[in-house]
Amino acid sequence: MRKIWHQITENLIPGFRRRLSGVDALPQLAVLGLLSGLITGGVILVFRLAIEWPLEYFLPGDGSESFEELDLLTRGLLPLAGALALGLFLHRLATHDRKVGIVHIMERLNYHQGYISGRSAAVQFITGVTTVVTGQSAGREGPAVHLGAAFSSLMGQWMRLPNNSIRTLVACGCAAAISASFNTPISGVIFAMEVVMMEYTIAGFTPIILAAVSAAIVTQAIYGSEPAFSVPALTMNSLIEIPWILAIAVIIGVAAALFIHLVDTMGRYHHRPVLLRVTVCGLLMVPFALLIPEVMGIGYDTVDLAIHGHLAFWLLLGAGIAKLVITSLTIGLGMPSGVIGPTIFMGATLGGAMGLIGAQIAPDIASSVGFYAMLGMGAMMGAVLQAPLAALMALMELTRNPHIMLPGMLIITTASLVTSELFGKKSLFLTILKSQGLSYQNSPVIQALRRVSVGAIMDRNILRTERHLTAEAARKILKSEPKWLVVEGSNGPTALLPAVDLARYLEDAEELAAEKGTEPTDTVDLMEIPANRRDVAPVQYQATLEEALEVFDDTSVEALYVQRHVAPMIQRVYGIVLKSDIESYYQYRRS
Repeated sequence: MRKIWHQITENLIPGFRRRLSGVDALPQLAVLGLLSGLITGGVILVFRLAIEWPLEYFLPGDGSESFEELDLLTRGLLPLAGALALGLFLHRLATHDRKVGIVHIMERLNYHQGYISGRSAAVQFITGVTTVVTGQSAGREGPAVHLGAAFSSLMGQWMRLPNNSIRTLVACGCAAAISASFNTPISGVIFAMEVVMMEYTIAGFTPIILAAVSAAIVTQAIYGSEPAFSVPALTMNSLIEIPWILAIAVIIGVAAALFIHLVDTMGRYHHRPVLLRVTVCGLLMVPFALLIPEVMGIGYDTVDLAIHGHLAFWLLLGAGIAKLVITSLTIGLGMPSGVIGPTIFMGATLGGAMGLIGAQIAPDIASSVGFYAMLGMGAMMGAVLQAPLAALMALMELTRNPHIMLPGMLIITTASLVTSELFGKKSLFLTILKSQGLSYQNSPVIQALRRVSVGAIMDRNILRTERHLTAEAARKILKSEPKWLVVEGSNGPTALLPAVDLARYLEDAEELAAEKGTEPTDTVDLMEIPANRRDVAPVQYQATLEEALEVFDDTSVEALYVQRHVAPMIQRVYGIVLKSDIESYYQYRRS
């Protein structure tokens, strides 16, 4: 047994990590994607139960979303009390611990290689459950994405995987969370790549698809195979409706731009104390909860009624506008609410209202209200997130009706164009990142460098040696034919020199001694002999090529030695990386 364990820890696991350092570790990434999906599916199940179980007992009537049936006093006090509790909870946390949601995931991907802490996951779980249970205008998908990404990242950190693999695991967790929440695996995959990673790679598709599928299977085992909404058969009755669909696209695009603008505007108050901001969110929520209780909580019961045409025009319009205003104000002020659910709510209600207007104008040819509600959902999601493909896939999977694809493509792309080109708005997540003074670098060069770790290109043919050697010890070192010598100092490696320079020095010293008829020198100082020495700095084994380049820029050294922490106070050096190696690798891959 000890021998088997030794083989696993000394050969199998290091080999697994080494393969993951490159871009072609598809089987290994597939295994990780499968594990990520299973873990995320389980986490999302617990998260959904934590929301639904108290609401089913607390709320009157059937289901876990009937906030409308609460009495007026409870409707007014519940969100206010919840906001106060959240404000006090967030007030006790450090500023960096308060960050949750999809924006935080993008920040961790861009600046921290996808490393997410368990503390962050715990804060997201508590705030995600509290916002929905206390009737804030919130969704569960944003928190679910954070939880899926966090637990997948923690799995990679626990396995001590290279950073490029942890980035892929984060994307797997995002896809699995969307898949488990809506039972829509395809849109989960596209969402992770289009919204979070902002890149499409062949190597990335396989693990992310496996994560989305395995998470969907886990949730289907509990909630069944039906999608999040019960959608009737929806078709476009006539091509004459296309101009009206384009008009709705413009209206949805304007609404999405207004939503993003309000969130950005309210973000300017982030310097205020968090307790004050979140309490104001609770006070703002009170009149909306009293007058239009449909905006409380996730609101998928209202979306379902809109799809089936059971809501009147003014209720649809009022609920849609109210949801847009209160959600943008509270999220902008710092309420840790998910945004995907409210986006779907706004699109469904506004789309349904436009459908009723169309039915009044041309009752003989207009399609059903549910048809326009579904189109509105897709259009609002695509415009707010600037993710038309993810919205289109969600629309197709939720309706399971290929006939909605043509009008869906038209309205989603048009609404997205109106928001981005007519009003100059970027996606909501990028807008929030910018308001925080952050950016998301997704240039092809940066993305290529992030996909590979230093372990994939480092030169392992090295030998660590002391600075002062005897000539005999130096010859003994050269017999092992290393390419590089890493010279040790008092605090770790201090220089790097080619082994061929030491060999040349020894040879020259012998020839010179023979000419003079004397004995060659018996001591060698590797820092004094003629050699092409290079200054060195450490870089961790898990680092990507982007991180390695940052170390080169920060330290101005000529080479990096790749090390890993193997025991307390012990760092093992595995290889060296030159800047030219990184440039050659990228140029080779590009060609």
